[in-house]
Order: sequence, then C-alpha cells, then structure tokens
Amino acid sequence: MENTPHHEPKHPRELAHVPISVSKHKGLFDRSAAAGIPAMPLFDKLPLRRRIPQNLHSVLDYQGALTVAGVGLLSGVGTLRTASLVLGCSGLGVALLTDYKLSLFKLIPIEVHEVIDYVWSFGVIAAPFLFGGSRRSRFATWVHALVGASTIVASLFTDYRAQRGVQWVRGQPTDLGPVGG
Repeated sequence: MENTPHHEPKHPRELAHVPISVSKHKGLFDRSAAAGIPAMPLFDKLPLRRRIPQNLHSVLDYQGALTVAGVGLLSGVGTLRTASLVLGCSGLGVALLTDYKLSLFKLIPIEVHEVIDYVWSFGVIAAPFLFGGSRRSRFATWVHALVGASTIVASLFTDYRAQRGVQWVRGQPTDLGPVGG
C-alpha cells in the first residue's frame, strides 16, 4: 500500500507530470483522431457529446473562411464585399495561428479558438444584413447564413484538441502526453 495521495486532474488541461521519454515522442505513435491535448470545457461543461474530430473541424475552418471571402468577391455590393473579405481573411488568419495540427503557427489556444468560432459565425450571419447585401445579393446572404450556421453547429460538436497546449496565462504549457497510449 502506498501512503502518497493520488491526485486526479480536475480539468483536462491541468498540468500533469509526463515522463520526458513520452513528451519527447508526443504525436509520433498516436495518429488517431483523439490525438492531442483535450480542450478545457466551455463554461466548465461540455453540454453535448463531442463527435467531430479536431482535424475535420480544422479543414472546415479553412473551407468556411475561403467560402465567405469568395462569395464576397462574387457579390456586387461593395460594402458586403469588403466585409466578406475581412471576415474571410480573419477566419483564415485564426485558422493559421491556432494550436491545432493543420496550422502554421501554434499561437492561439484552442479554447480561445472555440470562442472565436462562435463570434466569427454570428458576424458572418449578420454581415449581409448589416452591410446591405441581404436585398441586393440573396445568394451571398444565403451562403453567409449557411456558413455561419454550419460553423456554429460544428463548433458545438467538435472535440477540440490542442497540439502543444498553448496558454495565454503565466506558467508552463500543459502537456498531458499522447492520448490513448
């Protein structure tokens, strides 16, 4: 019998001791959709069962951003075109800077990315109505609404997983080691 108390992490991202041999090889052996560091629950709860893998969500981020920018270019409304390009480029920028597998730089924590997804989606839905495109470009309005709504739904069901455990608070990045091993 051991007399040392066993500490269970309260949050998925709570700092845990990982042997150097494991953390050095993180991601080399585990290629499953569950690879990565689980995100902390939004508002301390996961209201829904998270079934969409992070890698699929990452592809949808790029697709949604490019679709919004592209439909903005095709709409004949100048202000909606500008708003769509800003939204599309900002969505693409966030995707390129988020701490997940399919990004260039891992600077934005995955939990922050989730919140940005919701804010960005509502902005995409609102843009045609705020910038005069809802009457003059119905196609752009429908595409904006579809991309925004699908991003909200996908975000609700995505199993967010970070790759490096980037945090914007003081201290060391969280590293729980490979998942499923």
